[in-house]
Amino acid sequence: MQRGLVIVNTGNGKGKTTAALGTLFRAWGRGMRICVVQFIKTETGNWGEIQAARKIEIEWHAMGDGFTWMSRDLDATADKARAAWTLAQEKIARGAFDLIVLDEMTYAFHLCWLDVGEVIGWLKEHKPPTLHLIITGRYAPAELIEFADLVTEMREIKHPYTRGIKAQAGIEF
Repeated sequence: MQRGLVIVNTGNGKGKTTAALGTLFRAWGRGMRICVVQFIKTETGNWGEIQAARKIEIEWHAMGDGFTWMSRDLDATADKARAAWTLAQEKIARGAFDLIVLDEMTYAFHLCWLDVGEVIGWLKEHKPPTLHLIITGRYAPAELIEFADLVTEMREIKHPYTRGIKAQAGIEF
């Protein structure tokens, strides 16, 4: 019998979302039903992964307004993150998906926009037993790490940005 895993990709290194998308692509190849809810990435974004999701018909919801450090109104940004969680709850509880990615959700915990204990309590009560859930982002709280079945920490060793090389299409976005 299959058991749905809670997977957390965290840490300061690059690759948290990329790893989640690799799992997503593997699941898609196996005919699994997939949904992505992004907590920070702007709803107007048109990154490569969003373009690919449209082509292969993966349900995708970018709910944020971009990088939090560039926000003009952090209260509105926090409201968007809470709206992303409300949507995620609907998608999880519906039971229509095999894999749901909650991209950059950990920032909502770190910035106290969502209470990690309340979220974990809700998941314990409402997550279907076979649903795989991937949560990404820096600063994963200890409670989330304890709750998860699999936790990977990305550690930055070297990054091109520190040498003046800007983000590149197809690699970072």
